[in-house]
Amino acid sequence: MGERNGTIVAGGNGKGNRTDQLNGPRYIFVDQDQSVYVSDSDNHRVMKWVKDAKEGIVVAGGQGQGNSLRQFSSPEGIIVDQLGSVYVADAGNNRVIRWLKGAQEGTIVVGGNGEGEQPNQFNCPVYLSFDRQNNLYVVDYWNNRVQKFDVNST
Repeated sequence: MGERNGTIVAGGNGKGNRTDQLNGPRYIFVDQDQSVYVSDSDNHRVMKWVKDAKEGIVVAGGQGQGNSLRQFSSPEGIIVDQLGSVYVADAGNNRVIRWLKGAQEGTIVVGGNGEGEQPNQFNCPVYLSFDRQNNLYVVDYWNNRVQKFDVNST
């Protein structure tokens, strides 16, 4: 309370793709250890910044723009579950991908069936949230809807 100046907790070293930089940060998630996860959209990766770190760690993506399970196309919303798995709204690929802690590639959780209006398709997923029953909610921007999915987080 009463602070007038913020503290930089991620990036702050200009636009770029080094581990101490961000390029188009979109969404953040802060875990119970105060680590900050950032969807670094224009670098097509998700970075984790441990409390008081000067550099981030690539925890998902970072292999350039694309649609392989090691890549993103403009990642947006992110959320981390209690097991440390990172869920990413991969907006440009119209899918949600889960990266298990320490994994080299992700797995498609929902979507990934091309752009469209069907229940198994998205048109620019941008935000994610879980409820207490571990249902995944996805904001599907251009379809003007929010979808709920029963996702097994184990």
